[in-house]
Amino acid sequence: MLELNNVGASIGIIPILRNLDVTVGAAETVALIGRNGAGKTTFLRSIMGFTTVTGSIRFEGEDITGLLPAKRPGLGIGYAPEDRRLFSAFTVEENILLPAQVAKLDATETKRRLDRVYDILPELKTMAGRPAGNVSGGQGKMVALGRALMLGTRLVMLDEPFQGLAPALALRYAEALKALRDADRTVTLIITESNPSLLRGFAGRTLLIERGEVSESSLEHERTH
Repeated sequence: MLELNNVGASIGIIPILRNLDVTVGAAETVALIGRNGAGKTTFLRSIMGFTTVTGSIRFEGEDITGLLPAKRPGLGIGYAPEDRRLFSAFTVEENILLPAQVAKLDATETKRRLDRVYDILPELKTMAGRPAGNVSGGQGKMVALGRALMLGTRLVMLDEPFQGLAPALALRYAEALKALRDADRTVTLIITESNPSLLRGFAGRTLLIERGEVSESSLEHERTH
């Protein structure tokens, strides 16, 4: 489904990712664990095309290394960055629908996908008419997840989704991810996190990123070391 072959990425002259060889299979749930500054965000941004990379990135067999960032969501890739980046003057529902409008989905497909979002995150339907600028930080992360799901029919990538969430909201967010997995057994999830315990029992596979290099790990190993 997703293959990174000898991928490197830098910010200015500083290398962030170093010769990554990573394969993520269809329908996998993968946790990418690492300290702040280890390269987690750059990993996701490189898949979205927001960095200049060496090596190659393939998605469902297609080389997307040189594909413009604006074209990648159309492949079925949804991305929720660490900062929620909501448009405060728009309503919650308008924020959720924005990717569908950019992708020029027709009305029937847009409604189908919106219904899917509301099935997984029913609280968003309750908040649909509220200005996005009036939601809390935790609620904003839920909105960002809903927005990512509008385009993420094949791959959904979430950058530190639990960061800053109160325990009750973190639990609710985890429940929403499980609901997504239960509702769609074909979608692939990549979730970055600094605290591996938050994804224990949810991620099927764990990758450890350190100094821009990725290795296989396990949540149990990370919890005890």
